Amino acid sequence: QLQFVESGGGLVQPGGSLRLSCAASGFTLDYYTIGWFRQAPGKEREGVSCISSSDGSTYYADSVKGRLTMSRDNAKNTVFLQMNSLKPEDTAVYYCAVSWTQGAQAMCINLRGDYWGQGTQVTVSS
Repeated sequence: QLQFVESGGGLVQPGGSLRLSCAASGFTLDYYTIGWFRQAPGKEREGVSCISSSDGSTYYADSVKGRLTMSRDNAKNTVFLQMNSLKPEDTAVYYCAVSWTQGAQAMCINLRGDYWGQGTQVTVSS
């Protein structure tokens, strides 16, 4: 049975940091492209960062470049999203997803995943 368990969200002040985790079960994570997406109330879903299985190339949305870093721990079958210098506009529910067929840039731009986690809330506020 496929499953994603996301954790690490919470309330943080502007300029602070959080580390999101997405633990996968039911499949081997490093065989596929994995993405982090977010959706704020009243806004469209955004592809934040996606990482390819084939060459480890990573795509980042312009809005997060230099502040967010996606990584993968294959031994733990887990992906992470390190979030630094957080801004109020980063407030959203963050989801991880897997694509069986797409590369990193395609997955993030197309906003298409084959299986999604339940999401974790990130709130950036003073």
